[in-house]
Amino acid sequence: MTPRSRRTPVVVAAFVAAALTVSACTGGGTEGSPAPGAEQGSTTSAPTTSAPRTSAPTVTRPSDTGDPAPSTQSPSPDAGPLPVGAYAVSAGHPTAVAAGMEVLAAGGTAVDAAVATAFAVSVAEPFASGLGGGGAALVHELGEEPVAYDYREVVAQDGRIPSSGVGVPGFVAGMERLHSDHGELAWADVVAPAVRLAEEGVPTTALLAGQLAAGAGRIEQGARGAFFPDGQALQEGEPLVQAELGETLRAVAAEGAAVVYEDALAGSLTAVDGIDAASLAAYSVATPDPVTGEVGPFTVVGAAAPLTGVTLVQMLQMAASLGATESPPGSADFVDAVTVSWLRARQDLLTEVGDPAFVDVPLDELTDAERNADKVEGTVPPWPSTSGAQEGEGNTTHLTVVDAEGTVVSMTNTLTNFWGSGQEVGGFFLNDQLRRFELGQGSANAPEAGKRSLSYSSPTIVADDEGRPVLGLGSPGGARIPGVLTQVVLAWAFHGDSLQEAVDHPRSHQADGVLVIEPLPHGAAEALTARGYTVSQDPPFSLYFGSVQALEVDYEAGEVRGAEDDRRAGTFEVDTP
Repeated sequence: MTPRSRRTPVVVAAFVAAALTVSACTGGGTEGSPAPGAEQGSTTSAPTTSAPRTSAPTVTRPSDTGDPAPSTQSPSPDAGPLPVGAYAVSAGHPTAVAAGMEVLAAGGTAVDAAVATAFAVSVAEPFASGLGGGGAALVHELGEEPVAYDYREVVAQDGRIPSSGVGVPGFVAGMERLHSDHGELAWADVVAPAVRLAEEGVPTTALLAGQLAAGAGRIEQGARGAFFPDGQALQEGEPLVQAELGETLRAVAAEGAAVVYEDALAGSLTAVDGIDAASLAAYSVATPDPVTGEVGPFTVVGAAAPLTGVTLVQMLQMAASLGATESPPGSADFVDAVTVSWLRARQDLLTEVGDPAFVDVPLDELTDAERNADKVEGTVPPWPSTSGAQEGEGNTTHLTVVDAEGTVVSMTNTLTNFWGSGQEVGGFFLNDQLRRFELGQGSANAPEAGKRSLSYSSPTIVADDEGRPVLGLGSPGGARIPGVLTQVVLAWAFHGDSLQEAVDHPRSHQADGVLVIEPLPHGAAEALTARGYTVSQDPPFSLYFGSVQALEVDYEAGEVRGAEDDRRAGTFEVDTP
């Protein structure tokens, strides 16, 4: 099937959140000031059907508060038309989407909005990401080469991994570096929505209530107050107020990352096994070249090693060579091609990929389409067990932002497992990222001081044959992430599917000798069984297949489109300057 260069829009998904006013925090930075330590550099309706719209809606969002709405900075009359006639945010929580949209409406860049969204979602979903964790981001400005940021956790300077798996966190350093490089609004204004959410509270979602119930045993006793008032877990709809986190965020808004890595909060962090003053002082954000690979007329831009950008490129190239661009999504042939690709690419991930600051990763070979096609030529099931992969329930949160200038940001943040290590400092939870050093077969992913581990996170951008970023996406879901993104990109790029249709297609993943599937079209599961697969429609735990947060850009139509993945509570919003 011929890949499509233009796609039909879908309606904008609804979000349920109070409007957030972007204002500097009390005691925060001065209006218009740069980040500390940095140089200056409406109502929507949810889709009721997947039927396409004929045009992207214009969204007007009145403030639900008594505060004045932020002013919108429009281009001057002689500035010419903007490259994109809209801007958008897609994230795992509606209040985080609202925070990002407010920043864009106030004249912020896509990176300003991504930072605001990331801080906000860490408040609304403290079990998945936050100041005690890390992440990675891709930034692709229209007409420029994409750049990658890795601000994930590292092993302390003594080279030791504590039993908790806690690594030196990088989230705040990463947000500050991104803002310094690409932001325009004052740092305090970008952090302000998260401060307000922490202090004024957000409604407890069904997802948060479920994670409180499931993770109660993992949360240390001293961290339970905001989540277990009167000893009982918050229920859906009850307000989550995090006063201590709000105080920490105010300090971050006023003083920047130094609060975490040098000042008072650093003193509290050094009481945690696995974190020390020297390691905090030595922490730096990595800016490796992103992974790129050609898939049909598209260039896939993936997160640098030791994340799974290389695995995603391999899977797409392998699956295409096995006919997945011709076989309908959800068919036995399509699932078979994706599964073969995952199992073969996974072998390379576990043996060849590590932190490029410590390991020579053969990226040119691993992203060569002809070599990848040769690796899967003639392969047949049944497949070996994937035991030993330590897949677990590792979960993250993803967000994608597009601004009217055509900049696309794809960002994945995480504590690794829900609630991370369960340890809390300053109102936020600390990661257990260093457990990911258990992945791998050989020395590539062996721990060393200052090293980053393998991880399945995979923020992704797809560029068209003119080099323009046309799709940003990512997902939580641990080891399922590369396969989930492979299935969505194939459906969107090669089967004429709208982004919503691509996200809605049933998903599959092979682990421990079992092919776990969502309900497939009639006869597909039986055909896979006949091919030698052990098929199960019973995922080993809830939220197994993640939740894709994605936005696509149509430059000719001047539109940005998104999709809602109802596997979780994520949503998106589009507006016009």
